[in-house]
Amino acid sequence: MGRGKIVIERIDNSTSRQVTFSKRRKGLLKKSKELAILCDAEVGVIIFSSTSKLYEYSNSSMKSVIERYNKAKQEQHHLNSESELKFWRQEAEITRQQLQDLHESYRQLMGQKLSGLNIEELQTLEEQLEMSLQGVRMNKEQILTNEIQELNHKGNIIQQENMELCEKVNLIRQENTDLYKKLYSIGSVNGISGNSLIQNGFSSREDAQELIHLRLSHPEKHRNQAIGATTALGRL
Repeated sequence: MGRGKIVIERIDNSTSRQVTFSKRRKGLLKKSKELAILCDAEVGVIIFSSTSKLYEYSNSSMKSVIERYNKAKQEQHHLNSESELKFWRQEAEITRQQLQDLHESYRQLMGQKLSGLNIEELQTLEEQLEMSLQGVRMNKEQILTNEIQELNHKGNIIQQENMELCEKVNLIRQENTDLYKKLYSIGSVNGISGNSLIQNGFSSREDAQELIHLRLSHPEKHRNQAIGATTALGRL
């Protein structure tokens, strides 16, 4: 029956943790020795326990292993820097070529530098121009449609405002007519006929409406004037 799978996590019990550390450390150092012998490798192992106790192994010298490690890291960093520089040089060259192609395409779209193109390339260029022109026309039509809709909307608003103004004008005319009738009635009560009103200055309906309009502008003032005029007419 095989051993169960061990969960890799921190061991809470200090005694068990110390026993496991000792066994695993010995196993790791043993494997390191075997690796150095079997594979002719230079091996260096450094271990610090939870109590900061140092354990190490090297098949040659720990100092030489560390020096070799630092040298290898520097060389690796240098290689990485060169690789990164090479990468960005390639990216710059690709970008430069793309920019050159774009400039050439732009000149061709403007009708320049066409002498070196064959029939197929000219056909492709013509199709591109037609597609671009179609896009421009669609955009133009959309803008015109939007402007027409906006003008129609403004026209509807103006028409609505005009209708409201017409209603207000008709209402004012009706009020003026009613006031004219009231004034005419006051004259009749005082024995003044319509002809008398005409003879005394109201020669037309427009003149009476002008008086009424003044009454609307200054109600209190023209009310007194109208009463005075009616009294004067009654004395005639």
